[in-house]
Amino acid sequence: MSKRPLFYSAFVMNTASHVLHGLWRAPDAQNHRFNSLRHWTSVAAEVERCGYDLLFFADVFGLRAPWNGSWRKAVEGGIQVPVNDPSVLASALAAATTDLGIVFTSSIIQDHPFNFARRMSSLDHYTEGRLGWNVVTSFNENVFRSFGHDGILDHDARYAWAYEYLDVAYKLWEGSWDEGALVQDKKRSIHADPAGIHKINHVGERYRVEGPHFVSPSPQRTPVLFQAGASPAGQLFSARNAEGVYISSPHPAAAAALTQETRALAAANGRNPDDIRFAQGLSFVIGDTHREAVRREDEIKRYLDLEGVALHVLGDAGVDPGGRSLDTPLSELGEFKGVRGYARWAAEASGNANPTIRDLAWVMEGANRVVGTAEEIADYLEEWREAGVDGINVYHATVPGTFTEVADRLFPTLRERGLIATEKSGSLRHKLFGRGDRLPDTHPAAAYRGAFADNDLHNGVVEADSVGAPA
Repeated sequence: MSKRPLFYSAFVMNTASHVLHGLWRAPDAQNHRFNSLRHWTSVAAEVERCGYDLLFFADVFGLRAPWNGSWRKAVEGGIQVPVNDPSVLASALAAATTDLGIVFTSSIIQDHPFNFARRMSSLDHYTEGRLGWNVVTSFNENVFRSFGHDGILDHDARYAWAYEYLDVAYKLWEGSWDEGALVQDKKRSIHADPAGIHKINHVGERYRVEGPHFVSPSPQRTPVLFQAGASPAGQLFSARNAEGVYISSPHPAAAAALTQETRALAAANGRNPDDIRFAQGLSFVIGDTHREAVRREDEIKRYLDLEGVALHVLGDAGVDPGGRSLDTPLSELGEFKGVRGYARWAAEASGNANPTIRDLAWVMEGANRVVGTAEEIADYLEEWREAGVDGINVYHATVPGTFTEVADRLFPTLRERGLIATEKSGSLRHKLFGRGDRLPDTHPAAAYRGAFADNDLHNGVVEADSVGAPA
């Protein structure tokens, strides 16, 4: 197993209450300032100063299942509503930093791939190659209805859509412009060479895109691709496309099984298994002694909104407890997505054979939290690295306080242990893989390099099936 340093991602969301609900009320929290551009540029600058490798924005733009028949709880608690668009921050964050990677989430449902590819190429230019995209398919009924659908598409249909969406983007990013086509020769009055610019003429199940791409090749061409699908279809999608995979395994042994399985799938699909980096989600509470760390965790719990946590997890499963109290056993909620796993997890953690909604909420809010001294936490991170994890996605209680505290109290020990890189410059892809700015030749997007040489700009649409979804 490689002993390379882990990378560290500061996990945020353009909203007040992200994962640890209720902490926006803490006296030192700045979470509620999410509408301020100066807030985000200062957060980015602080995260970079602290030594993180990238700033990663989660996103959602749909209401979860109601809580007791109403959206009131979500709105009053700020439970991921309202949420601003993280993509509009990227260029400002790039101007406020020099080396920090900037990754944001965007769903296939929210934008046409031609327009999205243009935005991403523009931002990759403005960030000088520090951009990443977390690809999601969305699983929220409210999202689909807000975009004009009757309801959510089934799981496999969403992934078929995602394959074509990426196929269009790959063609635009990798195949539409040849290297050197942007000439910018003032003496010869040639800005770009038309022979090196090609239409893609994509015709698929969902999209017809003639092209060409309207942005010249950016430093990375294709932004670094992240994904977090845990289902079999999601895991296969990651194995075929993702360069970074966010995971939330309960312990290192589970992470080892998941990373080995996904890397084997990548190899089976013609990719180098080392072309995927896995980032485990963890939160930290650090003390000079273990007892102090436990006391500091208790202080965090004072501000937790357990109903908000329960709304988050049950809402993702499409469940409204229907006016029941937090002491209602999960067994009374009937069958729902993930119920068996949730119930077992809550039972094991609480010691209650018939766990309640409250038990589940406590388990979820403390999931993957590491409490201890810097040395104890470093020991644990060694275990994650040995399990095949390449990075840590750092959850926050308060912004920017959590990120500063982790950097000040934990990072020095990690540097001594070789668990954090000291070199932070270069493109995001170079930062993660240590080799160049572009996708490797074994990635499926690379197949479109030079693939459209016969598609001159005067040519019309070619009627052909060009969907890249698996058979």
